Amino acid sequence: QVQLVESGGGLVQAGGSLRLTCAASGRIFSRYGLGWFRQAPGKEREFVAGISSSGVTYSADSVEGRFTISRDNAKNTAYLQMNSLTPEDTAVYYCAARISGATRRWDDYAYWGQGTQVTVSS
Repeated sequence: QVQLVESGGGLVQAGGSLRLTCAASGRIFSRYGLGWFRQAPGKEREFVAGISSSGVTYSADSVEGRFTISRDNAKNTAYLQMNSLTPEDTAVYYCAARISGATRRWDDYAYWGQGTQVTVSS
C-alpha cells in the first residue's frame, strides 16, 4: 500500500511555471506507476501525465511540450513540472499510483493523494 501527498500548487500568472511534488510512503515505490490527473470545477477528472515503474512517460495532448513528469525513486517522490501555464490549466491536481504501468484512465489507479489547487490568472 502507498500513501500520497501532493504539494506545490498555488496562484500563478499566465505564462508562469509551477512544480508539483507527490511524496509517497511505502518501501516499494519504485514498482508503482504514477499518474497526475486534474479536475476543474464542473468538469470530469482528466489525465495529465503518467510515468511507469520503468520510467516511460505519457502526456495528454493538451499539456504536451509544456508539462513534464518525472520521478526520483530514491526519494519516493514524483514531480510535475508545469511551464507556460494558461488559465485553462486551473484545476485541482491529483497524484495517483498503481502497481506497474501508468495508464490514462483514472479508475485504473488504486491510490490517490488529497489534491493540490493550481490557479492560473490571466
